[in-house]
Parts: sequence; C-alpha cells; structure tokens
Amino acid sequence: MVVKLDVSGVGMTSQRTRNRLTDRLREQGIVNEAVLQVMASTPRHLFVDEALAHRAYEDTALPIGNSQTISQPYIVARMTELLLQDVPPTSVLEVGTGSGYQTAILAQLVDQVFTVERISALLDRALGRFRQLGLHQIKSKYDDGHLGWTEKGPFDAIIVTASPREVPVALLAQLQEGGRLIIPVGDPEAQTLTMVKRGVDGFETTSVEPVRFVPLLGGKL
Repeated sequence: MVVKLDVSGVGMTSQRTRNRLTDRLREQGIVNEAVLQVMASTPRHLFVDEALAHRAYEDTALPIGNSQTISQPYIVARMTELLLQDVPPTSVLEVGTGSGYQTAILAQLVDQVFTVERISALLDRALGRFRQLGLHQIKSKYDDGHLGWTEKGPFDAIIVTASPREVPVALLAQLQEGGRLIIPVGDPEAQTLTMVKRGVDGFETTSVEPVRFVPLLGGKL
C-alpha cells in the first residue's frame, strides 16, 4: 500500500531536491524502491520549523524542539527497510512519534500504524501534520513509550526512535510471533541499531550498525 502525497515545494524543498536525497539514499545502500518512492514524495520540510525548511532534504538529523530531533533520512529509510523485509507487517507500533516524519513514512507503506509519544507538545504538532497530509489511518497515544500499547497488540512489527540502554521487556511481550523489533540500543556514547525477531522458541537478536539517537526516557511531559 503506497499512498501518494501531493504537497509541493519550491527551491530547496522542491521535488528535484527530494529526488537528489533519494539518489543519495540509493548510493548508501537503500534498495527498497517502495521506501525510496515514499521518501521522495513525503514533504519532510513540513516536519521541521520553517527556519530549517531549507535544510529538510539534507541527509542529517535536525532539532524539533524539546531536546528532540527528526532522524537522519538514511536512518529513517534503513529502519523502514528492515521493518518491511521478508514478510511486510500489517500492524506496526512506533515508540516515539517525535515530529511524525517516521510515522508518516510508515503510514504510506503499512495498513495500521500505532504511535506513542511522551511529550504532548510534539504529539499535538505531529497530529496536525497527519491531518494536513490526510494520513487518517494513524492512531496515537500520549504515554510513556517503554510501556508500548498493550491494548492494541500484539504487533507484527515495532519500531523505536529513541535509544534505551536495554530493550524494554514490555515491547518484547507485545511482539507477535514471527514479528520484528527495530530499535537502537546503548548509552549516549555507543548505540547499535538492533533487530529482534520473535520465533517459536524465543528471540533472535541481530546487530545492524552503529547509530546515534536521543535517549528513550520514561514518564510524560
């Protein structure tokens, strides 16, 4: 399922600029064409402050307020590609809505996206962007991401956009058999993008590559 967004930009936010970004993602090893298509059509400049819009299609993380960032496009593409490989998921839990950019990418590729955010101001802004883009299939919850969303689980896949020191047990419990969890794990100085698959006999963990994310914090703000 690929939803086509029709939100144009000019200059540094134009379609030509977006296409250059996806060309760079291909050069960095992203091969899933559905992911690349959605990355090219999604207006990342709407997910950052207007003052940073001219940098929206650089392959870099950018601040979004509340000591949080919008992830580097390569990382968004890589995590999404990992989530979709083998058997594409139907229902996905995202922990850490943030700007909503990763959420918007997922919502154009899977049937159901459930997203949890602990900072109310960020969630409110993200929900406005989803409405603007017509992404009505996204369900959101204001809560501590460590807890996941038990009532909506189990999930075919879970993606976490901030880094805990260890994988939260509650998230593992909400993963469907045959499902996968994509999560950065580690302390602020050393984190590893990690894939956890749930099988009949337990969990299989694979280290993917070094990354740098903000920490996954508890509580609500």
